[in-house]
Amino acid sequence: MLRIIESELLKWKNQPNHLPLLLRGARQVGKSYIIEKFGALHFKNRVTVNFELQTSLNESFRSLDPQQIMSSLEVLTRSSIRPGETLLFLDEIQACPAAIQALRYFKEQVPELHVIGAGSLLEFVIQEEQFSFPVGRVQFMYLKPLSFQEFLVALGETQLIAHLAKVDLQAPSSEAIHRHALLLFKQYLLVGGMPAAVQEFLNSKSFLSARRVHQLLLQAYQNDFGKYATKTQYKNLQKLFEKAPGIVGSHFKYVAIDPEVRSRDLKTAVKQLAWAGLIHQVFETNASGIPLQSQVNDSKFKLVFLDVGLLQTATHLDIDTISSEDIQQINSGAIAEQVVGQELVAYSDLYESPGLYFWKREKKNSEAEVDYVVQLGSKIYPIEVKAGKTGHLRSLQSFINEKNSDFGIRISSAALSYQNRVLTIPFYLITELHRLVQSILLELDER
Repeated sequence: MLRIIESELLKWKNQPNHLPLLLRGARQVGKSYIIEKFGALHFKNRVTVNFELQTSLNESFRSLDPQQIMSSLEVLTRSSIRPGETLLFLDEIQACPAAIQALRYFKEQVPELHVIGAGSLLEFVIQEEQFSFPVGRVQFMYLKPLSFQEFLVALGETQLIAHLAKVDLQAPSSEAIHRHALLLFKQYLLVGGMPAAVQEFLNSKSFLSARRVHQLLLQAYQNDFGKYATKTQYKNLQKLFEKAPGIVGSHFKYVAIDPEVRSRDLKTAVKQLAWAGLIHQVFETNASGIPLQSQVNDSKFKLVFLDVGLLQTATHLDIDTISSEDIQQINSGAIAEQVVGQELVAYSDLYESPGLYFWKREKKNSEAEVDYVVQLGSKIYPIEVKAGKTGHLRSLQSFINEKNSDFGIRISSAALSYQNRVLTIPFYLITELHRLVQSILLELDER
């Protein structure tokens, strides 16, 4: 499958002063596959070290000296390592913290060598107080589940992708194309963006078969809990993981997970699932300036699950219901809020840890809440998801007026339009959000 990150990896390879790279992301989002493919296409040879499968290779990193490490690995893997020609891939690197620390010395002493580390549980090592991370000597990239655009690529919808890249208010999609794109987006809701599920769907054309893959993945994630949790934490992680899909879009309340468990203990579980990449926290922000994270209230948040396909399987949503109902109505709008959050994460900067935010005003007789707020360029825009084709947008208008925004954004099943300071974008055009916002700004400047 072609992934957007592949072009960024090639840019990294061609940089004369490239840093060692750490690819971060949840398990099963395709990190190892992407790096193996990248190495095969763009290097003369690739040397892969999997620290979980080849535990004996950990010994090669007893010394942090790159020359000694390379000599040891050449003997043990029976492969040559040549700077400028070889990709050294350190997989499941969290299982060998010394290898992470050694990246600094690869940069300083063998800068021509291309080194990529990857690991799903990297965060747990990085967050340890006693761990000394090589700050400034390592570059991060983040891999997420397939976006809707990548899903279209996998389906071979190249003409539709080209059309969506050009559509605007002056040249909107026809009603037929609009319906076709929404139908494909519903397929994305069912299949999701986990590579194994997408591949199964491509092979079988069966949503039920994709769901079987989701079930296996959900079980695999639960089996992983023992790798980073104590016995007590394990129980809390199980409870949170089981409840999280059903509370997407709701204000998080620890008591809703288990009223008998202390919030402090569940707070640890939330952090751990976030570190594992299985959930994203959507924090409340005052949204009065940039950056948005500087005005966050970290005690107030909502959750977005790793993947919409996994979510609908975990919540046992009926396939026929998803296929037939309007997207905003499925599961009281939770699926719509989930997939928009997931898409915003998917198209965020590959080099930064993705952040999601919402806005809420709590005043007597004047409450308002906007599902997401995003920073595009130097400006902040509110995004409303829950409102359907004819839904009210009072909260969106409240934000626009209170924060003096240029306009607000509604994401729904409705066609692309702009009226009353609201840009309506159909779900399938989230990938073009930034371009469409810029086009409206240019139009407003010309008035």
